[in-house]
Amino acid sequence: MRNHPAGREARSAVRPRAETDGPGLIRTFLRTADGVAIDSVYEPGASGSGTSGGGASPDAPDAPDVVFVVAHGFTGDADRPHVRRVASVLARYGAVVTFSFRGHGASGGRSTLGDREVLDLDAAVARARGFGHARVVTVGFSMGGSVVLRHAALRPGSVDAVISVSSPARWYYRGTAPMRRVHWLVTRASGRLVGRYGLRVRIHDRDWDPVPLPPVAAVPLIAPVPLLVVHGDRDGYFPLDHPRSLAEAAGEHGELWVEPDMGHAENAAGEALLGRMARWAAARCG
Repeated sequence: MRNHPAGREARSAVRPRAETDGPGLIRTFLRTADGVAIDSVYEPGASGSGTSGGGASPDAPDAPDVVFVVAHGFTGDADRPHVRRVASVLARYGAVVTFSFRGHGASGGRSTLGDREVLDLDAAVARARGFGHARVVTVGFSMGGSVVLRHAALRPGSVDAVISVSSPARWYYRGTAPMRRVHWLVTRASGRLVGRYGLRVRIHDRDWDPVPLPPVAAVPLIAPVPLLVVHGDRDGYFPLDHPRSLAEAAGEHGELWVEPDMGHAENAAGEALLGRMARWAAARCG
């Protein structure tokens, strides 16, 4: 993988909701292959009306019609301010589909911490394809970062580029205090109660069986689809051996950006970085 400084279609049915969230935005429920209702929002952005999110960015390169599918981190959802901020920046460069993973927000089911969430992303990608856009780019953060890697590996040919931000490389990591808190949250009944009523996330109470393909094992299977791995050098959850492991596994078909002074996931991704990510995707979808 070069270092730089700076498959199978989901069986999805769409159940429309009556409201939209703003001009041009379309909100629907998607149905995953295992029958979970997933809340989603479609924003035409620069690939549609050109007015959403402030209109097309003046520095956006000439590129095919692109739609970004955003996979949020654990405890996020499509309505969280940090997710909407990411969508608003990406909408300057293309259309955007955001959604809430199972167990999060208005979606049904319970979170499996990145395992069956591949089915949620699959339904969102099918939704994006259904709008007729020429290229689909998945953009995932933290848990969502691991999901976009596994999805691209398990659904070959389903996407045209992948961006994974702040992703773990391997499962069961407990080497930082924030990750030890996450493990308490998901493995203890008292933690799951805190998740449900304090963080608005419903967590499955069963262990993985079988253990899903780890992100570092998924990465080699993504080629030849372009891959960008982004990680902050101040990430409090996953230290730099995680993105470096992903970079080594990816080889020459991807890129690694280690971002100075950046923390973890959506909250740490500034507008300038998001714009660079979008331009990277647009250039590779040309």
